[in-house]
Amino acid sequence: MKKRAKIIIFSSVTALITAAIVISALVLDGIILLNNPSLDEYPVRGVDVSSYQGKIDWDMLSVQDIRFVYIKATEGSSSVDPNFSENYTNAVKTDLRVGAYHFFSYDSSGRTQAENFISNVPAADNMLPPAVDVEFYGDKEQNPPNADDIREELDIFLNTLEEHYSIKPVIYATGKSYDMFISDRFNEYDIWIRNVVSYPSLPDGQDWAFWQYTNRARLNGYNGEEKFIDLNVFNGTV
Repeated sequence: MKKRAKIIIFSSVTALITAAIVISALVLDGIILLNNPSLDEYPVRGVDVSSYQGKIDWDMLSVQDIRFVYIKATEGSSSVDPNFSENYTNAVKTDLRVGAYHFFSYDSSGRTQAENFISNVPAADNMLPPAVDVEFYGDKEQNPPNADDIREELDIFLNTLEEHYSIKPVIYATGKSYDMFISDRFNEYDIWIRNVVSYPSLPDGQDWAFWQYTNRARLNGYNGEEKFIDLNVFNGTV
């Protein structure tokens, strides 16, 4: 191969590698979002937050083209998000529709987890359905718990919340956790699916109600250790 051809190939490869590195950095920094659903198709947008977003200026956050928010309330059988009470109290003063979510633990019973949520989340006339976040944590993806056991405890959790709030909860899941624990078992529940890379498609053919399409957005109005905020769309109207 001639020297000139080698130089051209080397330069082209170097340029491609450099471009890939730059694009990856922009994606990781939230400047480029892999998903950008149509505002015309999905006009009802919202965020989900936790203590990681720090102190939130709800008046500022609520006017940035969002219509709803889900706030982390509890985790497992005893943990309470330290910012939940303040976040919930101030969020309901805005025009946002407000809901609370629970991070489901595979290491405690569904009933005690439901009791934790109920004791910390007041029932309200205009509240969004309570949501339960079912995903992997720690080493659970590499060493998953028995799926039948988790479904049984999740069933108890969901039924207890529905009985208390008189509204059927929403199930949040990643693709992997949905496949393992939710698919073909909880078809009567609305699904909030996470897919930050592409358009979501549930393997059992069920429609999704909420879609978390990015976890790397930036909005004004919060100052926590997490500089990004999750953005979601609702698959319907206001």
